[in-house]
Order: sequence, then C-alpha cells, then structure tokens
Amino acid sequence: MPTDRFASAGAFAEGLTRPGGEGGRPPSVAVLPFLNLSAEPENEFFADGITEDVIAQLSKIRYLKVISRTSVMHFKRREQSLREIGAALEVAALLEGSVRRAGNRVRIVAQLIDAETDRNIWAETYDRELSDIFAIQTDVALQIAAALQAELSPDEGRRIRQEPTEDVQAYQLYLQGRHCLIRWTEEGVHKGIEHLEQAVARDPDYALAYATIGHAYTEMGIGVAGGLPPEEAFRRAKTAVTRALELDPGLAEAHAWLASLKFVCDYDWTGAELEFKRAIELNPNSGETYGAYGLMLSALERYDEAIDVQQRAHELDPLGQRLDIATTLLRAGRYDDALRSATRVTEVDPHFAMGHATLGWAYLLNGMQEEGLAALERAVSLSPGNTIYLAQLGQALALAGRTAEARESLRQLEELSRQRYVSPYHMAYVHTGLGEHDRAMDWLERAYDERAGGVFGIKGSFLLTTLRSHPRFEALLRKMNLA
Repeated sequence: MPTDRFASAGAFAEGLTRPGGEGGRPPSVAVLPFLNLSAEPENEFFADGITEDVIAQLSKIRYLKVISRTSVMHFKRREQSLREIGAALEVAALLEGSVRRAGNRVRIVAQLIDAETDRNIWAETYDRELSDIFAIQTDVALQIAAALQAELSPDEGRRIRQEPTEDVQAYQLYLQGRHCLIRWTEEGVHKGIEHLEQAVARDPDYALAYATIGHAYTEMGIGVAGGLPPEEAFRRAKTAVTRALELDPGLAEAHAWLASLKFVCDYDWTGAELEFKRAIELNPNSGETYGAYGLMLSALERYDEAIDVQQRAHELDPLGQRLDIATTLLRAGRYDDALRSATRVTEVDPHFAMGHATLGWAYLLNGMQEEGLAALERAVSLSPGNTIYLAQLGQALALAGRTAEARESLRQLEELSRQRYVSPYHMAYVHTGLGEHDRAMDWLERAYDERAGGVFGIKGSFLLTTLRSHPRFEALLRKMNLA
C-alpha cells in the first residue's frame, strides 16, 4: 500500500500528485458552479449539488488536479473572465454548465473550455429523466477525464460509476441538507442534519448521507457551530461515520471524518494518520482532507510535514484552505514568515475574522503590540459573539498589561457561558495571559474532559507557552498521548 512506501506525510502527499513514472504535473480542471436555469429559484440547491457531485466524481481520479468546491464557489457570479478564473485557480481547463429542471425532467448542458484560449474542448447536452442524474454525472466525469487525457485506473472507474443511492427523493433531501451546511451557522447545521436524517430514513443504505451527518456533528463538536456539548456531538458523529463505513468501506469522506474524530476526540494519532492516508488514496483531490491532516500534523509538532500537506491543500482549494499555513508557521516559531502569510490572507479577504486573529498573533509575536491588538479587535468586531476571538483578545490585553480590560473580556465570556456553551479552552486563554496558571490548568483539564474544540492542539500552542513547564500540563500531555 502507498502508506507503507513514504517516509513522511509530506512525501506521501507529493507521491499522490505524481503517478508512478510520470515526471510532469497532472492535467488540471475547475468545475465552475452550474447555473440554475429552472423556473423555481429554490432549485439553486440542485444546481449547486450537481456542481459538487461532478467535483466529487472527478476528485477520485489521481492523475487529475481538481479544485475543491470552496474555491470554485467564489466564482458563482462570473464577475471575471474565464482566463482570469483559470489563472486565479491555477488550472488549465474549466467546466461550465447549466441545469434546467422541470418536474421529473432535467436538462444539463456542460462544456469543457481551455482556460487560456477559451477554446471549447468538449461539450454535451443531457436531456433525461431525473432518475438518470447519476448516469449523467458519471458520463460528464468520464468524458472530462478522456478529454484531458487523465489516466483512469479500473478501481477509479468503478468508484466513479458507483451510484450513491437508488432513491432520487433521498438524493434531493441529501442535496438540501448539504446546501444548508455550507455556511456552518447553528441554524444551518440543524436544518442540514434534519434533511440528511430524512434522506437516510428513505434509504437506510445511503452511506454518503451518513458520512455527511458525521461531518456535521464533528464540526459541531469542534465548535464551528454550537448547539450540543462536544461529547454528545462527537458521539453522534462516530455513530454516523461508523454506519457509513459499514455500508461502504471505500467511501473517502467517511475515512476522512473518522480520521478527524480519532485525533480530535480520541487522541489516537496513529489511527488518525492511517485513516487520513486511506481517505487521500481514495480521493487524492480533497483539499479539506489535506487541510485536516495538516492540522493533525501541526498538533504533533511535525511542522515541516504539516506545511507540505497544507500547501497541497492550498493548491487544491486556494480560496478555502488559506490560513493553516500561517498558523503552523506561528507554532513553529517562524514569526516573520507567519506575518507575511497572514497578511496575504487578510489582503485577499479583509472580512475574514480568523485571518485577522492569526495576523494579530503574528504581530504580537513579532513585538508589534499595537498592531496585534488592533487586528484582534478587528476579529472580534467581524464575528461578534464568537468566544475564541474574544478570549484571544482578552489574553493579548492581559499580556499587554491592560489587566482591567482583560478581566472585562473574562466577564463577558462568563456571561455568555450562562446563555450557551462556551469552550473551557477559551476560558484558559485569558487566565494564561493573566498569569493565573493553576486556574488556566483547571479550564484546560475541563476542556480535555469535555473534548472541547481546540484542546487537541495544546502541545505546541503559541498561546500556552507559559504553561509548558507546569506539572499538570505535562500530565495532561501524557493523558492525550502527546508526551
């Protein structure tokens, strides 16, 4: 197996981009969001779903670079020329398409275009029954692979032809559920899970729907969207992902989310790495999987490997996977490089709260206190009520000697905790900044007990540096299999 052949995670990631004996980079394509030409605007979710599923099919082909959904969705309004989009995504070809749905009929038009010359490489119109939707997606993927001369193994061909469900209504519920998850708001996650549960109720063998339920609960447990204590969210995630793998052991998405659960919740680092490698073998084009794998490598302080893997994530998802490299550089003590990386992120998206928070710490760790505090304040203003930015600002204020303001941040966090779940990990930030190390450890130990989001990254955290010599911190690392 490929997992046995590579000396490091970085070598593994690089090996998957170059099939045996090939010296050049694989052909590259981005699937632009399919236009919804249906009379009903609510069919937007259906057009987006077709886009995502064609991406998912193409992503199974190792000898093809396919841009992830997060990045292509930035071009939904077609405000740039095809040449500009191709250059921004660093691909040679673009797939454009439209979807018109009326009752049980669907008309899909697709055309593959050379991004540099605007030359039409391939085009097809499909006018079929809705029940033929998977056959259409399969044909589009196979035609693109042939047009781009992408080598296709027998196993890849088999998996591309495999239909996720025989129930079209279940598929539509799945698309609606996935559409609700896109922005990862609390309301969206709950609605998304509701639709997905309806999908598996109609088709109890729908492995991909179970995997997506697992994804939703995992994100909820990590703290992306609230509503459940982490322990409960992770328990539900494990149940769903386990069921997905029982139904389809070759489902890349299920392996990826099982990997995340193993390191975020179980601190089973070896098991997680095996699952990540299996997921990437099955889907070599998932920027999201590479991003999560890089996060785990960074948590293990394997920084060079983490950066290699995160760079691969960025290549596949340049507008989605854009910040992890800067955070890893901070953890590795490469503060100048981190500052340059975080600055680029905020220049591209000035409204990205997490980008400003990371930039803030890059400034602070470079000795630029005023700029650092301003960037953290910007993060708080861009995402009001988000406790991680409020806590990090409180910690920075404490480190700057502005103790009264730091304690006000702590008071706000305590007030919010009486209304909804607030991660103990975030509370630990402020106490660390205030030099209250025993109190900080109380919160960190509680975060461990609750599997609260972020605690998996404590070993090399630049926010917890002053706690590293604390006996209780060292004991906690041992409990997490990090010592």
